[in-house]
Amino acid sequence: MNCQSYGLGKRMWRSAGLAASIMLMAVLAHAQGAIEAVSASIQGGAEVVRIDLTQQMEAIPTGFSIQSPARIALDFPGISNAMGRSTVDVNQGNLKSVNVVQSGDRTRVVLNLKQITPYKAQLQGKSLLVVLESVAIAAPTASPTPVFAENRSRDTLPLKDLDFRRGDEASGRIVVDLPNNQVGVDIRQQGETLVVEFMKSSLPEGLRRRLDVTDFGTPVQTITTSQSGDRVRMVIVPKGLWVHSAYQSDQQFVVEVKPLKIDSSKLTQGPGYNGQKLSLNFQNIEVRSLLQVIADFTNFNIITSDSVTGAVTLRLQDVPWDQALDIILQAKGLGMRKTANVIWIAPKDEIIAKEKLELESKAAVLNLEPVRTQSFQMNYAKAEDIAKQLTGAGGGEKSAGRTLSARGSATADPRTNQLFVTDVPSRLEQVLQLLQKLDVAVRQVMIEVRIVTADEAFGRSLGVKFGATDQRANKGGDGGYSLSDGGSNRIAFGTSYQDAVASSGGGGTVNTTGSFVTLPATAPSAANLGTNPVPSFALSIFSNLANRFLNLEISALEADNKGKIVSSPRVVTSDGKKAFIKQGQQVPYQSCTSAAGGAQTCTTAFKDAALRLEVTPQITPEGSIIMDLDVNKDAINTSFTSNAGPVLEVKNVTTQVLVENGGTVLIGGVFELEDSSNQTGVPVLADVPWLGNLFKSKLRNSSKRELLVFVTPRIISDKNGTR
Repeated sequence: MNCQSYGLGKRMWRSAGLAASIMLMAVLAHAQGAIEAVSASIQGGAEVVRIDLTQQMEAIPTGFSIQSPARIALDFPGISNAMGRSTVDVNQGNLKSVNVVQSGDRTRVVLNLKQITPYKAQLQGKSLLVVLESVAIAAPTASPTPVFAENRSRDTLPLKDLDFRRGDEASGRIVVDLPNNQVGVDIRQQGETLVVEFMKSSLPEGLRRRLDVTDFGTPVQTITTSQSGDRVRMVIVPKGLWVHSAYQSDQQFVVEVKPLKIDSSKLTQGPGYNGQKLSLNFQNIEVRSLLQVIADFTNFNIITSDSVTGAVTLRLQDVPWDQALDIILQAKGLGMRKTANVIWIAPKDEIIAKEKLELESKAAVLNLEPVRTQSFQMNYAKAEDIAKQLTGAGGGEKSAGRTLSARGSATADPRTNQLFVTDVPSRLEQVLQLLQKLDVAVRQVMIEVRIVTADEAFGRSLGVKFGATDQRANKGGDGGYSLSDGGSNRIAFGTSYQDAVASSGGGGTVNTTGSFVTLPATAPSAANLGTNPVPSFALSIFSNLANRFLNLEISALEADNKGKIVSSPRVVTSDGKKAFIKQGQQVPYQSCTSAAGGAQTCTTAFKDAALRLEVTPQITPEGSIIMDLDVNKDAINTSFTSNAGPVLEVKNVTTQVLVENGGTVLIGGVFELEDSSNQTGVPVLADVPWLGNLFKSKLRNSSKRELLVFVTPRIISDKNGTR
């Protein structure tokens, strides 16, 4: 036999073997059963799906239904697909199409419906009949535009106000004051933005603006409001993952945008269970097969450990698939780890042991991995401070606040403000991410304090001097002589006894000092007279016949003093840094100590009588300012003296307060009121009505002192000064 004959025979044997294999597979398929045809019809108002098989089945196959999208799935174990195709288009009634998919020795038949409906399955010879209950199929209609109020207003009315606020859980709230509750509102999402339109509305010029609300720390970045025809258009630009909700209360419309927190351990994001609903009804089904059903429904990649065994019986109706999976895992003591769209399912002990082994392996690699050195240029922060934070102020890897590994180190160069870090590459990547957050420009705050001291004093004093003088002693007791050139009786006025006599124009020397009531007025505490006497008025009556004087002197004073002192220290500091400013004088005093034997040693010490401000500001995410304040205003009290040294009047306020940017708050105040009244008089005579005023002296003092402390913080912008 030559080579050509040998090659031809070999090819003939291969063809014969292939044909035999195909015939054997067909025989085996016919032996184990196969689906030959799928058809649909309407019988008695109900839809019937007929599945023809090559041989009669012993039991009705198990199945489950899905609500969204509407599907009914039937599993045929040990059955193959002999139709030659996997899709049958029906488009009749509620049934759209039928999919026949074979996987290994199992075939699944999926009925794609327009609306979910109950079904019944029954065997009829070699066929399986699936009867669908009839449902009313509504014609497709366009989804209506969501509005919060029907637009009944015919006139175009202006919006009243637009405001932005930070809500709970870092949510952003856009609050719009409507002219009335009849304004129609349309809200929709366009790509990565939210568009809100207010029908039949106008926008005042003061509200046509673009708000940058990035500093509030919410998903909302900007809000742009503009006029578009007969409606107002508002475009909200959020950032990151977010969800929104809107509601209207009377004349106020609110749009709330919340951040969506990603939890990698959850199958679906959001609170609770959010997966598509499904219905499961199985009797003693293997857990692995049940997990395969959920994987086919969710299109997740599920990896099942070899140690996952056992069976479960369950009936779940319209349950989210992530909740159904959670129930199955809890029932069988299984755990789950999710990475992207891959889910690994194994017993909990196996998962814990595997994670522990991985952590131990990483720790071992960390001790063997080669280290390298990387330099970082600090722009705003000090390299020495960053080095202390990375190393936890020295010590091993377990030191408090240490970022580097046990083999890592950080060195700072004060001259160039550079940081040199030596560690494994994984830790160097963590250091880089940390420095991007630490080495940033710190905002500046200017704090202005106004200390207002107001004094108000009022005083009133009233007194009298009353007396008489007999001048006969000047002439040896003779009466009737002339006291002046005029020689007549007269009345003289003046500010005192002597002034009254001098104003009479008479000659000679007279004695007018005789008094039997001396209660002159005294200066009240509110008066500042210096060396000047208290103002008074005198009346003298002269008699030539009797040679006698009658003297009356009334003194009175009323004083009203008002004063106000305003002290306004101000200081600029960085966010979180303490600032201190002081202005005043130091007062010396003697400080003496006694030694053995009674000897004293005295030294000169100093006390501060100064205006002092100490403050530590902290800027909150929403732009307000928290301040720790210590304000002093001390002064020397000149009204009191002490052998130990000067007496100081101390005014101090220490508190913590939250103030909005540019706002003013009163952080403290002291109010003092002093009122006193004194009366001096001659007993019995001072109590006589009306005439008793000639025998008494009155003094009244009233003073008010008030101290107020105001604080105004302002955040200083990088480019445009204070804002």
